[in-house]
Amino acid sequence: MVVCGDDGLAHRLAAELRGVYGEQVTLVVPPNERTARPPVVGRARSASAALFDRVVSAAVGRGGAGSAHTAPATSTGGGGNGGDGARVLEAFEVTEAVLAEAGVERAAALALVFDDDETNIRAALTARRLNPRLRLVLRLYNRRLGQHIEELLDQAAALAAGNGEGGSDASTTVLSDADTAAPALAATAVAGTSKVVQTEGLLLRAVERPSAGSGLCTLALLSPPGADPEGGGEQEPRLLPDDDEVRQAAGRAAVVLEQVSSAGGGESAAPGRGGVPPLASLFSRRLRWSLAGATACVVALAVALWVVTPGIHPLRAFYYTLLDLFAIDDPAIGAPLGRQILQLLSGLVGLLLLPVLLAAVLEALGTFRTASALRKPPRGLGGHVVLLGLGKIGTRVLTRLRELNIPVVCVESDPEARGLATARRLRVPVVFGDVTQEGVLESAKIHRAYALLAVTSADTTNLEAVLYARSVRPDLRVVLRLYDDDFATAVYRTLRAAYPHALTRSRSVTHLAAPAFAGAMLGRQVLGAIAVERRVLLFAAVDVAGHPQLEGRTVRDAFRAGSWRVLALEGRTDTAPDHVLSNEDRVVVAATRRGLAELR
Repeated sequence: MVVCGDDGLAHRLAAELRGVYGEQVTLVVPPNERTARPPVVGRARSASAALFDRVVSAAVGRGGAGSAHTAPATSTGGGGNGGDGARVLEAFEVTEAVLAEAGVERAAALALVFDDDETNIRAALTARRLNPRLRLVLRLYNRRLGQHIEELLDQAAALAAGNGEGGSDASTTVLSDADTAAPALAATAVAGTSKVVQTEGLLLRAVERPSAGSGLCTLALLSPPGADPEGGGEQEPRLLPDDDEVRQAAGRAAVVLEQVSSAGGGESAAPGRGGVPPLASLFSRRLRWSLAGATACVVALAVALWVVTPGIHPLRAFYYTLLDLFAIDDPAIGAPLGRQILQLLSGLVGLLLLPVLLAAVLEALGTFRTASALRKPPRGLGGHVVLLGLGKIGTRVLTRLRELNIPVVCVESDPEARGLATARRLRVPVVFGDVTQEGVLESAKIHRAYALLAVTSADTTNLEAVLYARSVRPDLRVVLRLYDDDFATAVYRTLRAAYPHALTRSRSVTHLAAPAFAGAMLGRQVLGAIAVERRVLLFAAVDVAGHPQLEGRTVRDAFRAGSWRVLALEGRTDTAPDHVLSNEDRVVVAATRRGLAELR
């Protein structure tokens, strides 16, 4: 396996492949991207730590962007890896020479996870030419471009296969770490929000419940209140428990599978997503009440005229009232006294109606004029989510929250941020300013907010914002994005101990996204991931053929507690527990990272 990248996702992915799946990995990184200790997981913790913590002995040359420098291969034994070699390759750019040096021509899979889409596309085109049989996994933020690139590279592999060069394993998978992590971040910020995983023809909904045993099945048991989820034993969350564990955990919060339905339903779209604002947003509440009062006066005058004038039709009475309102010259000389009084009252109401109509016109014009501008938080706003940061992750989280019809106020310091166009299109209020400065969070109505979601790219900024928000609202629900796992664990424990009655969650985007990228490199279709406190539960599509743990077994017997559970047959919403899995079936499973590795 070859992994090329320039940020934490590359290190996390390499550690995932080595530690969980026991694969031989070559990591290609820029020379200055390995100053921090990368994350290490799984069986090869000691071996991978030795690999990633060592100083690269090869000198960095000055021969230009195309020069590559290879660290000596490190022999890694023990931990179930069987002495597989691993190495780190340093290069300023991923050129053809660098890919050849990394062994792409002999590799089974290549992951390109640079933060820049263009760099990944250029390297993918080069790699496909070097090895048509290669399984490619690309990290692209642009969804539409990713679809086209995936089709192009698959077509190139198919043509090479027709010439006898390609193979059946050649495939291209385009993923986005933002798309993978955003649903989990959004669901964590809002209590009771469904965690949705979608596959071809199926929509799986999981939700957090106060007690286990409800729903179709229990996917995870959460830590008891006040317990440290990193403490081990009964204190840590339990993924994919069996029926005995669920019965013994009565009253313990759990994540349960709530529904398996057709994917046609989908989530309800957020209102006001078109270019024309809704009618209710054209006028303020005060102006709408004024218009309603004026309309009621007109109706009352018309009814009174119909009552005091015998033999008049109700429509003609309404017509006469409008004539009087608009001061059309028809004085009621010689008419009954009641008619004359009503004419005077109608003229008075008409005078009062003119400024209301003028205000309505001016307000509507102002609304259309500022429809493309960013909104400010309205007065009286409460129960909303304050979202810090509108970068790649923040933009996807914002879209997800609005799909769930959750009110959001964004805070951003960069006037050129990527997500401002999305916020403008969705008509979401935005506060400009540095969240570390006093008064910025107050402008976002943090004192009346339901939750704070800090997803900026700076760990210290996220932490400072959360600490300040907690000083304003000790019971505020907070979710913060932190890169370093050790730091995230320490922050999580401290905040949970300091504020035991408030929900605190720390999430790492690379921690949520890496399993999907690793599964794609191994030919697994990872559909999504759910964060269960500090652990991750994966959803994947698996062909039953070639898996003795599944083939010939019933859905009930194929369940292995703590590893995997068959949730549904792909394309079917009703899967009976006694259904016997055949080699032609394709199933959707919930699995731990270790369980998905064992299914290989």
